[in-house]
Amino acid sequence: MADTAPIEISVVTPAYGTADCLPMLYTRLCETLERISPRFEILIVNDGSPQHDWQVIQELSRRDARVRGINLSRNFGQHTAITAGLDHARGRWVVVMDADLQDQPEEIARLYAKAQEGYEIVFGVRTNRQDSLLKRLLSSVFNKVFRAISNIALPPGISNFSISSALVIENFRKLRERNRAFVLIILWLGFRTGYVPIEHSARYAGRTTYTWAKAMKFAMESIVSQSDKPLRVSINVGLVTCLASALTGCYYVVRYFVHGISVPGWTTLIVSLFFLFGLLYANLGIIGLYLGRVFEESKHRPLYIICETANFPEDDALLPPVCAGEAMDED
Repeated sequence: MADTAPIEISVVTPAYGTADCLPMLYTRLCETLERISPRFEILIVNDGSPQHDWQVIQELSRRDARVRGINLSRNFGQHTAITAGLDHARGRWVVVMDADLQDQPEEIARLYAKAQEGYEIVFGVRTNRQDSLLKRLLSSVFNKVFRAISNIALPPGISNFSISSALVIENFRKLRERNRAFVLIILWLGFRTGYVPIEHSARYAGRTTYTWAKAMKFAMESIVSQSDKPLRVSINVGLVTCLASALTGCYYVVRYFVHGISVPGWTTLIVSLFFLFGLLYANLGIIGLYLGRVFEESKHRPLYIICETANFPEDDALLPPVCAGEAMDED
């Protein structure tokens, strides 16, 4: 007879270039989760890693039926890979964490204990971050800028490392926009949220592939996806510029009739033209970003494609992409 007892905790982690970290991640997760509940699952999503991550996931799943694997057809990005895992998570509580062991599995016990106090979501807030000075600085700037242009407050040090109830995850699955940021979507849902300070460790093995350029792209897309304030700022800047130009024109008209103009101001003219054209192209770029988001959403493509699974029922293995497509078609 099949075991139908409910799963207490699901752990979802995206894997990309973390093949050397996964065996240790599995060992430490099992040691931690078994002290909380014997009913758990570890769901690892291979996000098109160029290394042998999928082979390691398959080996772990053969050794332990509690390890379930999803192999995406290509690299769709960290937050889409998280979504793929959450679409399959079956636990009453769902943990999201990185696979490189910078998020320490032992901290799950503290997140779980905090959730039992009545919170639907509990985030780990990193203390003593082991990232570079540049990365910490950029993260701080992004948090301040994002807080200024949106209604979502990001506590300093917040990360994907969190635990959420099944109710939260059920509602998370309803949001199928392509421009995904796990933390921002979870906070937008509005459930009671708690925070726990956690220790941030150095990467266990390998090197990060999250470059400065990727961080900047993610920051820009997150801002565009969560707020239209850049558009409104662009309009205001345009109106102020027009007003300044009109006042300047009035000044030169008065000056012409009162004092005359002996030498044309070529320098002023050229500088003004460069300034106005730069402002115009910046505004067009902002509008282009929003139009690009609309274009991407209008395609109604599935968020991800699964090419292979491990320890999945045959009738469930490829279900989420179909569901995602149907949900978007209904919109």
